[in-house]
Amino acid sequence: MDCLFCGIAGGEIPSTKVYEDEQVLAFRDIDPKAPFHAVVIPKRHIGSAAEITPENSAVVAHIYEVIAEIARREKLEKGFRVVTNCGEEGGQTVGHLHFHLLAGRNLGWPPG
Repeated sequence: MDCLFCGIAGGEIPSTKVYEDEQVLAFRDIDPKAPFHAVVIPKRHIGSAAEITPENSAVVAHIYEVIAEIARREKLEKGFRVVTNCGEEGGQTVGHLHFHLLAGRNLGWPPG
């Protein structure tokens, strides 16, 4: 298995699931940066935001719908942040498109 998140999406690597449907999986980050920190991924491999095309972009809209649903379920009404890193200089450490959903504390700006 070459991709960590493909392994998680395929059930080969365990995770603490927050949400799952046919297209998307959300799970708790193993190194959380906030009291609530989930990672939301498309199950189909897309390497990064740089690889989003007209053919695969619908999953990104669906991911944001899922993020809104998770925020409702987890009662994140005080606010949350959604982050995606792209490429080495952008801080991407896993080569699979993913979105961090962070909440539960004041998330200052600039982020780092």
